[in-house]
Amino acid sequence: MNQSAVADLGPDDRSALFDRDAGVAAVREDVREIVDRVREEGDVAVREFCKKFDDVQVGSLEITDEAERAYDEIDDELREAIDAAVANVREFHEAQVPEDWRESFDGRELGRRFRPIQRVGVYAPGGTAAYPSSAIMGVVPAKVAGVEQVAVATPPAEQINPATLAAIHAAGADTVYSVGGAQAVGALAYGTESVNRVQKIVGPGNRWVTAAKAEVRGDVDIDFLAGPSEILVVADDTADPEYVAADLVAQAEHDENASVVAVTDDADLADEIADAVDRQADGREREDVIRGALDSDASGVFHARSMSEAISFAEAYAPEHLSIVAEDDESILDRIESAGSAFLGPYTPVAAGDYASGTNHVLPTGGGAKLTGGLSVDTFVRSTTVQRLDRDALDDLGDTITTLADAEGLEAHAESVRRRLDDE
Repeated sequence: MNQSAVADLGPDDRSALFDRDAGVAAVREDVREIVDRVREEGDVAVREFCKKFDDVQVGSLEITDEAERAYDEIDDELREAIDAAVANVREFHEAQVPEDWRESFDGRELGRRFRPIQRVGVYAPGGTAAYPSSAIMGVVPAKVAGVEQVAVATPPAEQINPATLAAIHAAGADTVYSVGGAQAVGALAYGTESVNRVQKIVGPGNRWVTAAKAEVRGDVDIDFLAGPSEILVVADDTADPEYVAADLVAQAEHDENASVVAVTDDADLADEIADAVDRQADGREREDVIRGALDSDASGVFHARSMSEAISFAEAYAPEHLSIVAEDDESILDRIESAGSAFLGPYTPVAAGDYASGTNHVLPTGGGAKLTGGLSVDTFVRSTTVQRLDRDALDDLGDTITTLADAEGLEAHAESVRRRLDDE
């Protein structure tokens, strides 16, 4: 694993760390062709791409009943874990539901009301690993927000992982489709004979899925363009290097393109973390994937000359997952504005948020935390502003409105006010 001093990072090193991207550009042209064919040919194209990319001859694209059966057939321990995760995620997101409000401002009655999007598509990844947790994270906040129809698309297989199907059902999805990749995004965006069109598509996926979301954006809304998973740990001399290493290895397990980084103001701790990472990676079932991520130029353990330098590094990095293992973790968090989700203290592994603490693990990557937050109830609601003015309030505003309207050359705007006031 790379080791360096923050002060010694050159332009190329900093670019690898801070200019991470989802790899969309490399596949955009191929994805455009897939999406266009799905839009034009519907189920025929979807089934062709399922065979080509997943090596599965799909029969019925809708498998909602299979998800329900999977929930009933999985073992009790797994079902209880899924139910517990769903309950915790639901509880956290229920606290986010916005309330309509109206207030009076000197005769101006102003307010906002909130209404859910009607039809949402959630992508639940498959491929190299099954992600029942991602299904929970996408479906639950949508249903809490009041979305009427939540459809889930998950890649086909000779036998789709029953935990994923069970989680989709437990989370409350209304419809489940056996289709993955760019073709799933195209089907959800434009509809086919079997797949109902949605208004918004959310959820993580590989670069093909991400490129497809970029392609359909504008015809449907999306959450954001998420790339490979990331973690940045800020640690001081109180941190246990074994705990820090465990979080780094866990994140590297996702994808060989994952970015796993630790920064500390303690040089000895940096060495200990790097050694612990190497030991803990040995013998893992996904060791090849882990080693690929650890050896990436976007990963490493870095020594900062001070905690202030470490904090500046973290802010520039803007991680998907920010872990702070330090005596003064709250004050460090206060100084880092950009992070998808923050994990404080030695007993808060990122895996807690991945599965069961209740927070959402669908988060911005590639520095996206500088611009947006993760999936939440807000993702699935729209707001409408509401206003009512009485005669006196309009009179008070009249000169302001007409003066500005006249300055913009919009005579009819000004007249719409003057006509009301002149009628008295």
